[in-house]
Amino acid sequence: MGLANMFKTMMATAHDLILNTVVFIMGVAVLASAFAEILTEFGIVAVMNKLLSPIIKPLFDLPGVASLGIITTYLSDNPAIISLASQIGFKKYFKKYQLPALTNLGTAFGMGLIVTTFMIAQSKNGDSFLAPVIIGNIGAFIGSIISVRIMMRYTKKEYGTDEYVFPNMNASYDMLKDRKIRDGNAFQRFLEALLDGGKNGVQLAISIIPGVVIICTLVMMLTNGPSEAGTYTGAAYEGIGALTWIGGKLKFILSPIFGFSSPEALAFPLTSLGSVGAALGLVPKMLSKGLIGKTEIAVFTAMGMCWSGYLSTHVAMMDALDMRKLTSKAIISHTIGGLGGGIAARFIYLIYSWIVAVL
Repeated sequence: MGLANMFKTMMATAHDLILNTVVFIMGVAVLASAFAEILTEFGIVAVMNKLLSPIIKPLFDLPGVASLGIITTYLSDNPAIISLASQIGFKKYFKKYQLPALTNLGTAFGMGLIVTTFMIAQSKNGDSFLAPVIIGNIGAFIGSIISVRIMMRYTKKEYGTDEYVFPNMNASYDMLKDRKIRDGNAFQRFLEALLDGGKNGVQLAISIIPGVVIICTLVMMLTNGPSEAGTYTGAAYEGIGALTWIGGKLKFILSPIFGFSSPEALAFPLTSLGSVGAALGLVPKMLSKGLIGKTEIAVFTAMGMCWSGYLSTHVAMMDALDMRKLTSKAIISHTIGGLGGGIAARFIYLIYSWIVAVL
């Protein structure tokens, strides 16, 4: 490739990513965050909370209030659950062995709404990605259960199963029944929620720009090959094809388990380990080249949501919970959970496709 062409390709790829991917993700983030804030302000999230709470205990072995963590991270990003976990009114419902699993629970749903809306928006020519994306969400949910349950096998050994975080806490304030709203009439509250949500979306989008530009540029250069003429020109998106070569060697595993039709698809889950925003940046190019289809969209949605850059957030999140010694266990659990979510999405979509074909 040569040093000169390498730097030219890096700059050209980063520039194109900012213009054609980052700005689009920012638009999605602003709209999704504004919508999420409206849902929160007018009690829709509270209703969803009440519906989810009864199933949290049997599925996750967590108190019902953990549903707040699912909803807040789905509407924003992984660290949102840490702001909840810092509130005494939230933590008082948890036993000691349950609290560390919040990191896995929150990460499994981080940036869920943005990943979902981004993937749906990629459909072209009247084709719809709605079904694959919904199936991907189901896969991520399954992955979250796997991740949390495995994590709790470690935490039960560490803390036992009886002691609460705050054994003598007064339970008069219930986060599931009480919520704060803005001042003013309905229209004023609507406008404020819309604008505040939009601002949050901008902040979220800006925070993922380094990941998208740096990681995505690196992954693109490791995935793609030279120009169509077989030479390196320094143009955007040229590369050495290392990940494609690795994916080709692993195709006998990737194809039956995840349904990947091309080795280049391996780049998405690998990138989402560090940044799901960067991983999303890979999707438009893959679609335009015909490297991925609906099966991959379902699997990408599941693994992108479930992993959502956990290698870059797990350490800080566990540190914030003051449980740094369990960080490696959280990472191992979540790695398995993400793989499980991707496999689940692959086979659920396979069954769905078969049913549609029969009908």
